[in-house]
Amino acid sequence: MSPLKITTRDAATGPVLQVVGDLDYTHASELRDLLPALALQPGQRLVLDLAGMAFCDSSGLTALIAARNHAEAARADIALAAVPAPTLRVLRIVGLDQVFPLHPDSEAATRP
Repeated sequence: MSPLKITTRDAATGPVLQVVGDLDYTHASELRDLLPALALQPGQRLVLDLAGMAFCDSSGLTALIAARNHAEAARADIALAAVPAPTLRVLRIVGLDQVFPLHPDSEAATRP
Protein backbone atom coordinates (compact mmCIF):
# COMPACT_ATOMS: atom_id res chain seq x y z
CA MET A 1 0.00 0.00 0.00
CA SER A 2 1.40 3.36 -1.08
CA PRO A 3 0.42 6.48 0.83
CA LEU A 4 -1.33 9.11 -1.26
CA LYS A 5 0.37 12.41 -2.00
CA ILE A 6 -1.47 15.17 -3.85
CA THR A 7 0.36 18.28 -4.98
CA THR A 8 -1.24 21.27 -6.65
CA ARG A 9 0.23 23.59 -9.23
CA ASP A 10 -1.25 26.28 -11.43
CA ALA A 11 -1.26 26.12 -15.20
CA ALA A 12 -2.56 28.62 -17.74
CA THR A 13 -5.80 26.62 -17.98
CA GLY A 14 -6.32 26.16 -14.22
CA PRO A 15 -5.14 23.95 -11.37
CA VAL A 16 -3.29 20.68 -11.88
CA LEU A 17 -3.46 18.06 -9.14
CA GLN A 18 -0.67 15.52 -9.26
CA VAL A 19 -1.84 12.29 -7.64
CA VAL A 20 0.90 9.92 -6.44
CA GLY A 21 0.34 6.62 -4.64
CA ASP A 22 -2.83 4.65 -4.00
CA LEU A 23 -6.20 6.27 -4.64
CA ASP A 24 -8.09 3.64 -2.68
CA TYR A 25 -10.58 3.18 0.14
CA THR A 26 -8.00 4.25 2.72
CA HIS A 27 -6.86 7.38 0.89
CA ALA A 28 -9.58 8.54 -1.54
CA SER A 29 -11.08 10.83 1.09
CA GLU A 30 -7.91 12.95 0.89
CA LEU A 31 -8.79 13.92 -2.68
CA ARG A 32 -12.47 14.43 -1.86
CA ASP A 33 -11.56 16.58 1.18
CA LEU A 34 -9.23 18.75 -0.91
CA LEU A 35 -11.89 19.64 -3.49
CA PRO A 36 -13.96 22.22 -1.53
CA ALA A 37 -10.82 24.30 -0.94
CA LEU A 38 -9.89 24.19 -4.63
CA ALA A 39 -10.99 27.44 -6.22
CA LEU A 40 -12.11 26.98 -9.80
CA GLN A 41 -13.33 29.74 -12.08
CA PRO A 42 -15.83 29.25 -14.90
CA GLY A 43 -14.02 28.20 -18.05
CA GLN A 44 -10.96 26.84 -16.27
CA ARG A 45 -9.85 23.23 -16.54
CA LEU A 46 -9.03 21.06 -13.55
CA VAL A 47 -6.40 18.52 -14.54
CA LEU A 48 -5.76 15.38 -12.52
CA ASP A 49 -2.28 14.12 -13.40
CA LEU A 50 -2.35 10.41 -12.57
CA ALA A 51 1.14 9.49 -13.85
CA GLY A 52 2.28 8.61 -10.33
CA MET A 53 -0.88 6.83 -9.24
CA ALA A 54 -0.01 3.27 -8.24
CA PHE A 55 -3.51 1.88 -7.69
CA CYS A 56 -7.14 2.96 -7.97
CA ASP A 57 -10.14 1.07 -6.59
CA SER A 58 -13.85 1.91 -6.68
CA SER A 59 -13.40 4.49 -3.91
CA GLY A 60 -10.78 6.15 -6.07
CA LEU A 61 -13.16 6.19 -9.03
CA THR A 62 -15.76 7.80 -6.78
CA ALA A 63 -13.22 10.48 -5.81
CA LEU A 64 -12.53 11.16 -9.51
CA ILE A 65 -16.27 11.56 -10.08
CA ALA A 66 -16.42 13.93 -7.08
CA ALA A 67 -13.67 16.01 -8.73
CA ARG A 68 -15.71 16.08 -11.95
CA ASN A 69 -18.80 17.20 -10.01
CA HIS A 70 -16.76 19.93 -8.30
CA ALA A 71 -15.54 21.18 -11.68
CA GLU A 72 -19.03 21.12 -13.18
CA ALA A 73 -20.45 23.03 -10.21
CA ALA A 74 -17.88 25.75 -10.89
CA ARG A 75 -18.72 25.66 -14.63
CA ALA A 76 -15.18 24.45 -15.29
CA ASP A 77 -13.84 21.53 -17.27
CA ILE A 78 -11.92 18.52 -16.02
CA ALA A 79 -9.37 16.27 -17.68
CA LEU A 80 -7.38 13.21 -16.65
CA ALA A 81 -3.75 13.02 -17.70
CA ALA A 82 -1.36 10.08 -17.89
CA VAL A 83 -3.88 7.52 -16.68
CA PRO A 84 -2.05 4.27 -15.80
CA ALA A 85 -3.00 1.31 -18.03
CA PRO A 86 -4.80 -0.73 -15.32
CA THR A 87 -6.94 2.28 -14.35
CA LEU A 88 -7.58 3.16 -17.98
CA ARG A 89 -8.86 -0.37 -18.52
CA VAL A 90 -11.32 0.02 -15.64
CA LEU A 91 -12.42 3.46 -16.87
CA ARG A 92 -13.19 1.90 -20.24
CA ILE A 93 -15.06 -1.06 -18.73
CA VAL A 94 -17.35 1.17 -16.66
CA GLY A 95 -17.72 3.82 -19.38
CA LEU A 96 -15.95 6.64 -17.56
CA ASP A 97 -13.62 7.08 -20.54
CA GLN A 98 -16.71 8.66 -22.15
CA VAL A 99 -17.14 11.03 -19.19
CA PHE A 100 -13.56 12.21 -18.66
CA PRO A 101 -11.41 13.75 -21.38
CA LEU A 102 -8.18 11.72 -21.36
CA HIS A 103 -4.74 13.08 -22.26
CA PRO A 104 -1.34 11.38 -22.53
CA ASP A 105 0.27 13.82 -20.06
CA SER A 106 -0.44 16.99 -18.10
CA GLU A 107 1.26 19.13 -20.74
CA ALA A 108 -1.28 18.02 -23.35
CA ALA A 109 -4.13 18.42 -20.85
CA THR A 110 -3.18 22.01 -20.04
CA ARG A 111 -3.00 23.27 -23.62
CA PRO A 112 -5.63 25.97 -24.14
